[in-house]
Amino acid sequence: MSTATEPLPGTSDIWEPEVFGWLNLESITSDVLGRYGYQELRTPVFERTEVFVRNLGNETDVVQKEMYTFDDRGGRSLTLRPEGTAGVMRAVANLGLGPGEECRVFYMGPMFRGERPSAGRKRQFHQIGVEAVGCNSPWMDAEVIAMLVHYLEELGITNPRVQINSRGLPEDRPAVAQALKDYFQPHLHEMCDDCRRRFETNVWRMLDCKQETCHNLALGAPQIANLLGEESKGFFKRVCDGLDRLGIKYEINPRLVRGLDYYVHTVFEITHPALGSEDAIAGGGRYRMTMPGTNTPIEGIGFAAGIERLLMTRAGLGMAPQARAAADTFIIAAGEAAIPAGLQLAGELRHSGLGGRVLADVTGRSMKAQFRSANKSGAQKVLIIGESELADGTVAVKDMTDGTQKTVKRDEIKGIF
Repeated sequence: MSTATEPLPGTSDIWEPEVFGWLNLESITSDVLGRYGYQELRTPVFERTEVFVRNLGNETDVVQKEMYTFDDRGGRSLTLRPEGTAGVMRAVANLGLGPGEECRVFYMGPMFRGERPSAGRKRQFHQIGVEAVGCNSPWMDAEVIAMLVHYLEELGITNPRVQINSRGLPEDRPAVAQALKDYFQPHLHEMCDDCRRRFETNVWRMLDCKQETCHNLALGAPQIANLLGEESKGFFKRVCDGLDRLGIKYEINPRLVRGLDYYVHTVFEITHPALGSEDAIAGGGRYRMTMPGTNTPIEGIGFAAGIERLLMTRAGLGMAPQARAAADTFIIAAGEAAIPAGLQLAGELRHSGLGGRVLADVTGRSMKAQFRSANKSGAQKVLIIGESELADGTVAVKDMTDGTQKTVKRDEIKGIF
């Protein structure tokens, strides 16, 4: 049974050294995506509910089962963001893009879904995402996928498995949906409750069911790419040509549809065996969205990668962050009178960038107790100020690695670092 001091199910506290992995990943993200001309965008963690319902699709699992929705004091329905794209597109629509203008942004931050918590899947989870808005070229799709592979390689996640497919255009969907219904109809009695519901509301999602019986039946379903119109087939061919030109290895997965209704044309997913059976680490595709209050669709291409899953993959490849000492330099004040001098010295070292992590003991405890704290902190150097050091303007310096000790003048202390 959980206690009041534990984080809620599906959430977690992030302590050092785990936080070092987050900081490193965030730094690499800004560096790599910046090389491709992407700028960081930070959107609110909650939006008007219609921003998500209108674009993700009212029949998707996210909208039906997983969103955290509440009414604010003004009677508006608000939702904690379950994904990043819709909020980014709302921000882009608010900014306004003129004809021929493009917007390339990336984001990092928490998302919220009421899922059953499991390894790498939390109710508050974190994503890194990319959106290239306003460019409708298949070559942009190829570059975004190649950029994702490059980004993973910079993280040390080599040899990812890239799977792609096409969802075609909206005008292709009636024929695809009918072909899927014709195939699944005789098997409905064997399938799960969700798939029987999806048969009526969103038959495409039946291809993505994880239930074993449903998954095995989906393996024999008609291939979407064969049912698309010529325009969609031509677009997808150019995406594949672009990936070939950029040297990206990929597989065409005819059952890959992604779960959200806003996708058109290219969809893709990245997996890696270091995660085990739940091996997806990133995914995305091309989309069209219409924001509430407007009738003009906005088109873009993007992806999202779960930060927790990226870190798990790195750990599985032997790149877990290492703990560092709580302090590199520990200042002991021998007696109450020495405490202000110790604080002053600590401030000077911190401002000058010397001594690494600097801790000054202000408790007035015995020397023995302070040395125990210094040992526990992992400090390599201990600086000692007592009555005699205050009197003659010196500091005693003990090297904790070899046990040697010397005394230096107060104004020469920076020379020991």
